[in-house]
Amino acid sequence: MTDPTPLDLAHAAMTDAPDDDTARLGFYERLADGELFLLLDAEPEGDAISPRPFATEDGTFVLVFDREERLAAFAETTAPYAALSGRLVASMLAGQGFGLAVNPGVAPSSILIPAPAVDWLAQTLAHAPEATEARAQEFTSPGGLPERLITALDTKLAAAAGLARMAYLVGVSYDGGGRSHLLAVVNPAPGAEAALARAVAEALTFSGIEAGALDVGFFKASDPVTAKLARVGLRFDLPEPPTAAEPQTPGSDPARPPILR
Repeated sequence: MTDPTPLDLAHAAMTDAPDDDTARLGFYERLADGELFLLLDAEPEGDAISPRPFATEDGTFVLVFDREERLAAFAETTAPYAALSGRLVASMLAGQGFGLAVNPGVAPSSILIPAPAVDWLAQTLAHAPEATEARAQEFTSPGGLPERLITALDTKLAAAAGLARMAYLVGVSYDGGGRSHLLAVVNPAPGAEAALARAVAEALTFSGIEAGALDVGFFKASDPVTAKLARVGLRFDLPEPPTAAEPQTPGSDPARPPILR
């Protein structure tokens, strides 16, 4: 028996607490953040892919698996597939009328996700945080935040390899009297600010506290204020970027998402 995958664990938590919105959101977060293996009808042609449809009385689904061996067990033979992030699969299928058949019949996390839920996930992931300007007056130690949000931030930042060096979670008060919490990101990679801000917004959403607020700011390690952040903040270290060359498969280049055929 193989060890359960993160998706298996999230599915079990959701199943064990069917009325718990946070557990359900946690499953969708793992689905979006993980790598999925999409079963295809034929080998990809350039950036064009043809998912294998699976028709049921509840609608038409495409088949995805969170492990290659699970796809192989389902197909029972060599089969073409594309390895894509869950968020990319959701964005590709949004508005197309397809649901997701996740690990059908080959794992404890086997589930049919209907098309409206796929659309909801794509819309949630597409939400962009608002950019504003404010001058910080004082930084303090963070306090009063739910533990599930701290865990969600740690998970999100651990997956953001190479996008920044580190981050500090602090309390902040602004000129004019406003107070909030701030995730201060140190030495973001060029152009990574939007992705990091979106990751923080998703941590809020999938923690079930979407109505809460968490600001994101970007700082250089050489900025004098960074030393103040280090003194009072909760530190998150981001992993170094992978050094191995990435395979050039459909969806591996974010600027060229695969096209459904």
